[in-house]
This record gives sequence, C-alpha cells and structure tokens, in this order.
Amino acid sequence: MGFEGEVWRLMRQEELLGEIEIVEADFPWLNGRFIPTPAFGEVKPWFEESLALLDAEEYEKFDDTYDRIATALSLEAPAGPVAEFLLHIEDGRAWFRWSDEPFDET
Repeated sequence: MGFEGEVWRLMRQEELLGEIEIVEADFPWLNGRFIPTPAFGEVKPWFEESLALLDAEEYEKFDDTYDRIATALSLEAPAGPVAEFLLHIEDGRAWFRWSDEPFDET
C-alpha cells in the first residue's frame, strides 16, 4: 500500500506538534521517524506514561491515560485528519494505526 515516504502530522488544534515520516507499513500499523517541534515537549510525558502503562500491562489505566491523547490531539494523513488513531512515540520513532471511522468500542 504506498504509505512509505508519506508525512503525517500530529496536531493540537492548529498547532503542529511533530511530523511522522513513514518508513514501513505493516498492516494495520504504520511506522516512521518522528520529528518533533518544540511544542511536542508539552505532551511528550503523555506518550511516556501511556507506554509505561502498556509495558506494565496496566491496560485499564492505559485506556484512561490514552483518552487524554485522543481527545486533545489529532493525526493528519496527507489527505487530511483521520477519525481515530492509536499512536505511540518513543526515541524518535512513532508507530500507529488509524481509521477513517471511529474504532469499534466492543
């Protein structure tokens, strides 16, 4: 699926927090290099906390923590914003899955 080389954008309203340059598509996940802007520093702890909770297998706490990311931030594909996403960022890399429709909550 020609995702490699695309640039996706992490946004907080109209503010660019960083760009993800896609280097690998492994359905349903896209992986890439994350290039943060200085504004990303304000939300970086959110991503650190969510990954720590996943590593600790604290899934219910992860869901609560990730809601903050999903509510406050948006992810834009080259064609425009996506309806829903699950994004992880760590050490200059990002991996995510996305949907044009909201994820099924069941």
